Amino acid sequence: MSKKAFQDSYSAEFSHCYGCGRDNPHGLQLKSYWLNDEDKTHTIAHFTPKPYHTGGVPNNAYGGLIASLLDCHGTASAAAAAYETQGRKMGSTPVLRFVTASLSIDFLRPTPIGEELTLCGKVTQLKDRKATITLSLSAGNMLCATGTMTAVRLKSE
Repeated sequence: MSKKAFQDSYSAEFSHCYGCGRDNPHGLQLKSYWLNDEDKTHTIAHFTPKPYHTGGVPNNAYGGLIASLLDCHGTASAAAAAYETQGRKMGSTPVLRFVTASLSIDFLRPTPIGEELTLCGKVTQLKDRKATITLSLSAGNMLCATGTMTAVRLKSE
C-alpha cells in the first residue's frame, strides 16, 4: 500500500470535504490508497463506523454513511488513476480533481457498527474527463454494498 493517501495530495482548496477532507475536523477523514505499488488499477480504503453513525436498525450503519464512503473513495480513485495515466505525481499541477456525476449503490446487507470496513475500487474506464469506477464495501469477509460511479474531472481554471 502507498504510504501517502490520495486525499493527502489534494491542494488546500480541495481538502475540506466532509467525507475525505484532511482539513475538515468534523468529517470522516477517509484515506484511499493503491492496493499495492505494482497494481495501479485497484484501490483500497478502511473505515470503522462509530456508534453515532447508526441508521434505523440498531448496531448497523446509516445508508448515507455507506454512500459517502463509496462517493469519496470513488472520486479519489478516479483522480489517482488520471494522474497515473498521465505519468504525473498525485497533486501536481494542473490539478486533476473529480466530482460525482452519478453513483448507483446496491445495499446487500446491513453494515455493522464498530467493525473495520474495507472499501475497494477499480477504475474500469478513463476517457477524456470521464471515469467509471466499480466499488465495493465489506465488513470482514461479508460484502455489504456494491456500487458503480461515473466521475467527471473538473475543468482547469
